[in-house]
Amino acid sequence: MKHVLGMSGSTILSDPNQFSKLFKWGLPHIEIGEFPDRESFLTFYKMAKEKGMSFGVHSPLIRGESKYDLIDEVVMTPQQARANFEKEVSELASLGAEYILVHFPYFKTSNIDSPKIKIEEGLQFLSRLQEEYGIPIVCEPKLGPRQSPHNIVLLHEHGLNLWKKYGLYICIDLGDYFMATKDQWEEYIRPLLPFTKVVHLHHVKYVEDGYFWVPAHPDFENSTQHFTLEQCLRLVESGAGKYFIFEHTPHTSPSDSFVEAGIRWIRNLVE
Repeated sequence: MKHVLGMSGSTILSDPNQFSKLFKWGLPHIEIGEFPDRESFLTFYKMAKEKGMSFGVHSPLIRGESKYDLIDEVVMTPQQARANFEKEVSELASLGAEYILVHFPYFKTSNIDSPKIKIEEGLQFLSRLQEEYGIPIVCEPKLGPRQSPHNIVLLHEHGLNLWKKYGLYICIDLGDYFMATKDQWEEYIRPLLPFTKVVHLHHVKYVEDGYFWVPAHPDFENSTQHFTLEQCLRLVESGAGKYFIFEHTPHTSPSDSFVEAGIRWIRNLVE
């Protein structure tokens, strides 16, 4: 497989009234999740099939289901979260999704007893699903509350050997990794490359009470207020083919021309 560029449903917050915006960029792939209801998912699925586009799903499929609970309870027990996730995996495998992506590992706090044991037990569950249903499962380590890097650090300290053992895949969210690791990004990202299947692309705009994801764009490369992506992209584009997903959000109202310029820039770097 060659590298594939795709658009994320995050760019329209999975709004069914804006599905057409996902298809206008000339990209062959869409990654999307958190549909408001099942009917809207089926509408998207029909549109994607009619246009001959591939898709991956960022769990949860339906908004309000579990995003983080596979090994640590956030809004529901891991048992319930796993039962829900297995139903998603089964259905999406039957519908021909390229992969299903899930936030893993995720712990609410850094104060974890036996994190390696808990991560491995979660990977055993995910590996069983991947083998049983025949669909790639992609794990995306996430920042914790208040931009805590502890989940990304825990994967680095306890999980690297486990991914090879269980044959699962990784998503590197460049924004999350830059926020978590600062100038140590290469130390954290390079060991993940043999398992990396998906790369989430966005710059980060800090605001008073948090931050927004803004489009990857060459203008940000010379800004002291943004992370520099190009060097990292030249690293992650090496090796096996990956899905590079534009995952900005609409909060800063980026213009179409700005987004298009970012797509051209990324295409020149990775294709």
